[in-house]
Amino acid sequence: MRSAPLARLCDALDVMFDACAHFPEPSASTFFARSMRIALADAAANPDLLTAAQREGSVEKYRRHLLAADPHGRYAIAALVWLPQQASPVHAHHTWCGYAVVDGTLSETVFEWNGAQHCASATRTQARKPGAVSFVRGGRGGIHQLGNRSEAAAVSLHIYGVAGAQIATHVNDIVRTANVPALA
Repeated sequence: MRSAPLARLCDALDVMFDACAHFPEPSASTFFARSMRIALADAAANPDLLTAAQREGSVEKYRRHLLAADPHGRYAIAALVWLPQQASPVHAHHTWCGYAVVDGTLSETVFEWNGAQHCASATRTQARKPGAVSFVRGGRGGIHQLGNRSEAAAVSLHIYGVAGAQIATHVNDIVRTANVPALA
């Protein structure tokens, strides 16, 4: 059963897709990107968004909880739980992606793709505190690595432009790095 905040987020996404129906790719619309950031921020700020079970981590690696999947395959919503010192691989996205930090602080290292050398180089690292929101379109223009450098768990809310069944296989585009990433 969906929480009321999650149901409102799904409703907001449906409205966004309807408003961008005339675009071949809705995420190319400035309206879509802006609306996604607003919807993520609103949902992440609501303390009733996630259940206790959806805030549980795993000692092996960050844990992904699928919260909702659009019946038309347009998006999947997940909560990612990051225990201390856990990090994603350095990756771009095969699809658009938006995320918001719900609890704790994440560290995000942003990378730049070098097509000639076929690798990515770190350009900056920033702390991402509760309420921080990001949206990127698919492709290697949005390469990053998220991780938890703190001693407390962190939780983030992610929305991907894939069907729920594809969330583990069609989102991340793992890339080679020119140097050792900050959160390896």
